[in-house]
Amino acid sequence: MEITVGMKGEVSTLAEREDTAAEVGSGSLLVYATPCMVALMEGAACEAIAEALDESQTTVGTALNIEHISATPVGMEVRAEAEVTAVEGKVITFSVHAYDEAGEIGKGIHKRVIVSSQRFLDKAYSKL
Repeated sequence: MEITVGMKGEVSTLAEREDTAAEVGSGSLLVYATPCMVALMEGAACEAIAEALDESQTTVGTALNIEHISATPVGMEVRAEAEVTAVEGKVITFSVHAYDEAGEIGKGIHKRVIVSSQRFLDKAYSKL
């Protein structure tokens, strides 16, 4: 299967205390942390193209331009959506959005690159 513009992915989670800015170290408040929202957005992007990758491939995130526009309290469901907006060789660009039960909480652009899983790990661990 080929990765094409328009492919979509969606993931969701419950905002728990361990997902708060105070717990992950990105702030002092007990609200859903920006790094957790970003991880959810990345997960949606991965989901969007998962079926098009063969078992030796994965993608790695290389760029993020994200706005976190509304706070989410612990206990609310959070959902992220991603849509492929461009495919340039191995570089895939996504439009990403995140929502809680009250509306949109974040949006932005995310890029991922297709890599060979084993080659990528070998290169990373060669630093040791």
